[in-house]
Amino acid sequence: MGTVFKKLHSSKHNIDIGLLFAVTLCAGISTMLIYSIVKSGISEIEGVGDSYWKTQLISMCLGVAVAVGISFIDYRKLVKIWWIFVPITLILVALPFTSLGYQRDGADDKGWIRLFGLSMQPSEVMKIAFILTFGYHLSRDEEDMNKPFHMLLLLIHGALPIGIVGLQGDYGTAIVFAAIFAFMLVSAKISWKYLIAAPFLAGGVIAFMWFNFLSSFHKQRILILFHPGTDPENIEYQQDLGLTAIRSGGVFGKGLFAGKKEYIYVPELHNDFIFAHVGQVFGFVGSIGILIVLAYIVLKIFADSRITRDRLGRFICMGAFGLFFTHCLMNIGMVLKAAPVIGVPLPFLSGGGTAMLSMYAVIGLVISTYSHRAVTYNVFYDEDEER
Repeated sequence: MGTVFKKLHSSKHNIDIGLLFAVTLCAGISTMLIYSIVKSGISEIEGVGDSYWKTQLISMCLGVAVAVGISFIDYRKLVKIWWIFVPITLILVALPFTSLGYQRDGADDKGWIRLFGLSMQPSEVMKIAFILTFGYHLSRDEEDMNKPFHMLLLLIHGALPIGIVGLQGDYGTAIVFAAIFAFMLVSAKISWKYLIAAPFLAGGVIAFMWFNFLSSFHKQRILILFHPGTDPENIEYQQDLGLTAIRSGGVFGKGLFAGKKEYIYVPELHNDFIFAHVGQVFGFVGSIGILIVLAYIVLKIFADSRITRDRLGRFICMGAFGLFFTHCLMNIGMVLKAAPVIGVPLPFLSGGGTAMLSMYAVIGLVISTYSHRAVTYNVFYDEDEER
């Protein structure tokens, strides 16, 4: 793998090698962590077997290829074939509402489908499509975006994916889409009047959701954060186990192969609560190390947004920034009992092939904006085309 990175770095195509290496480092650690969970036997109750770490390994290898492949395509050409990938995406996200949709064990939403013997979450594909289409929409409409009609169209564009995943019951992903939308919108030339109105609009939407859509179970997940230890249904049980697992790792952790008797079982340890396993395996020092790598990824994407050659590239990077920042904040906050359990995976660390590949695809888009910021590195680009 190191040889591959060196060749990419020395090639004429200007790969953001630091970003690609950081995400692949996390993916490699994720594979080892899931292997540790499987071999220790602590997640046998959830049926987590060898296929899980093998899927993670295969997804990592495919993900690197996907990211590099996308990076060679000029992002300005990619957005112009929206008429191809948008209909495909809409068909995929509609399938969970059919007999092909199912609710994964341990999940609250019916947002998964089975196709040709494989399971996937279409909302992961929709994240990529939304970043591309909304970035294109903003880049074409930025000068007029503060006119009421144009702002209404932008709001409708942002509300569509939020509404679709919300109807599937996936409120965590709905929040992620809202964050992507907000970061991209704020990075454009939005009027201060809309920024002042935004908190009031958001408050109204939250109140509407609270009284009309959230079940008592979801409400309790939120309320228990303000009154820990007062939960008669023991909803905070999973988070308490996660905190216990993190504390048990001490300063340097128990190691990857401590065994079933040493590790603490936490439901969804291989997936949404993977950071709890990071704590007990690598300890405080290792956990801080993982946080530093994740912070580097997020900040590097933000830095890349500042050096793109055009506003479309900036919007794509800011969409990616919103995606990864929100995922990290919500997932780690959930494990540390600072946020409700809401089913948002930790980028490149939580188990799941669809999530891994979609995250790599978004990284590929960011690298494309990095690679094509100079005309000499453009691929499939007409130099006479207006910037």
